Amino acid sequence: MKKKEVYAWTMYDWANSAFATTIMAAVLPIFYYDVAAKNLDKTTATAYWGYSQSIAVLLVALLAPILGAIADHSSSKKKFLRFFAYMGIIASILLAFVGEGDYILASVLLIFGTIGFSGGNAFYDAFLPEIAPKDEIDRISARGYAFGYIGGGLLLLVNLMMIMNPSWFFLPNSLIATQLSFVTVGIWWFVFSLPLFKHVKDRKHEQPPLKGSYVAIGFKRVKTTFKEINQFKQLLLFLVAFWLFNDGISTIIKMATIYGRDIGIGSNDLIAALLITQFVGIPFAFLFGFLAKKIQAKRALYIALWTYVVIVMLGYFMETAVHFYALAIMVGFVQGGAQALSRSIFGSMVPDHKHAEFFGFYGISAKFSAIFGPFVFGIVGQLTGSTRMGIISLVLFFLAGIFLLSRVDVEKGKKEATTASQELMM
Repeated sequence: MKKKEVYAWTMYDWANSAFATTIMAAVLPIFYYDVAAKNLDKTTATAYWGYSQSIAVLLVALLAPILGAIADHSSSKKKFLRFFAYMGIIASILLAFVGEGDYILASVLLIFGTIGFSGGNAFYDAFLPEIAPKDEIDRISARGYAFGYIGGGLLLLVNLMMIMNPSWFFLPNSLIATQLSFVTVGIWWFVFSLPLFKHVKDRKHEQPPLKGSYVAIGFKRVKTTFKEINQFKQLLLFLVAFWLFNDGISTIIKMATIYGRDIGIGSNDLIAALLITQFVGIPFAFLFGFLAKKIQAKRALYIALWTYVVIVMLGYFMETAVHFYALAIMVGFVQGGAQALSRSIFGSMVPDHKHAEFFGFYGISAKFSAIFGPFVFGIVGQLTGSTRMGIISLVLFFLAGIFLLSRVDVEKGKKEATTASQELMM
């Protein structure tokens, strides 16, 4: 294991997490609502943000199988990673030119930025098994996540200071500071990607000759994997439950800020609260890992999901910045834990010889499951004229997910996986 290569790999998570925090979650939603969509009815502005998120995730989900096939069969992963990273970097910087009424331009740049962010991650993730020994892969993967939390949180903190106190940075007002914050995301992403571009090397693999295009191979592989997963009933049932409650979780992440703005909470309070969520989530992710050992992962996941139900219901009645801060802290308690436990439960029911294949499908599923929540949030808000009804609609995703999760027999799923692995060895 080359320490310099591992360090360079983890720094890319530090680099691109700035897009996830400043642009996807915190600053751009407020800017979109207050500036880009200023001429729209406020409920419509919120709905359009939700639609933009859904379109972006849909395109990413459709691209995912193709990108996965390229990552598996190509010895040019770094070239593709660089392409998508530059797409996201350029889109981030161009957001600085969005002005009043430019909501279409803002939506288009968000979509391209999201494709760059997620497309790059497909190749970034594919480097992990190559740079990390098998007995170190979990630790190095966790380090990447940690670097991402810290890097994204640090730049968000700087951006918050810029927006709240523009004079400290010799800027005339908060609007210019906000537009400049998008530029800082692009610069941050570019600068901290340089170690990976310099030190991480592509490995050449002997692969069977391709039959057909990457598009055909990618979607054929997804179809084949789905047929194979269908043989593991408990795993499939858990996957459907995951699709539902993960949609709720993803929608809260993407819509919380613009929802808070719509009900009158100040932009500085919204960004500060999300910054708190970022840092609260780190220790509580570890806490849920400890809790899973004590009471089993499925029960710990129940705690996280029922907490989300409470968060959504309290969100319906939210009126003040204090309420938003309280809910942001509650999200920090469970966000990392819910995602980590979902991945570990799924992994425990995957046969040994199917790890890469099934986890690839899990990743694609996670992207598809994030499409419908923002769309439902937006359309319910538009039809009822109230974004509060949009937020309460998310309860259905969590309740349906919890119900299906209650039907999952994890121990039986583990036995099915073990039996399949043993049969292969015979």
